[in-house]
Amino acid sequence: MADLIKWEPFRELTSLREAMDRLFEESFVRPSSWWFDGRYEVPIDMYQTEDNVVVKASLPGYKPEEIDISITGDNLVIKGEHKEEKEVKEQDYIYKERHFGNFTRTIPIPVQVKSEKAEAVFENGVLTLTLPKAEEVKPKQIKIKAKTSVEGSKK
Repeated sequence: MADLIKWEPFRELTSLREAMDRLFEESFVRPSSWWFDGRYEVPIDMYQTEDNVVVKASLPGYKPEEIDISITGDNLVIKGEHKEEKEVKEQDYIYKERHFGNFTRTIPIPVQVKSEKAEAVFENGVLTLTLPKAEEVKPKQIKIKAKTSVEGSKK
């Protein structure tokens, strides 16, 4: 025989409110978009111009020598290792939110690029990669030739 459960409509409203509070707190009060499954997720922007694919990665606190960039096939791989300064004992911390350790970010490149001509600039914690597009994927301008109608004027 099936068990009967007393219906309490306000219990469902309370759980909905708790879920909304948790969503609001995780999204705005303690945003964790840089952390994914306990790993550091490097935030990036990628856009393309007529001649280049440009990638910007936010790496605050990193030094250029701590970052490694490579292109394998149609993937851009950004790796880094940031070592922790051991100035303070673990038990003396009140907050510890800065990231230390390794990260790897693999990003698919949407078009063919000339990896041998890529340029990387690191300024104020932002890595900017400029990847020139291969000639075959660049837009081609096609000129239109106007042709006059000779047959219509011979009457």
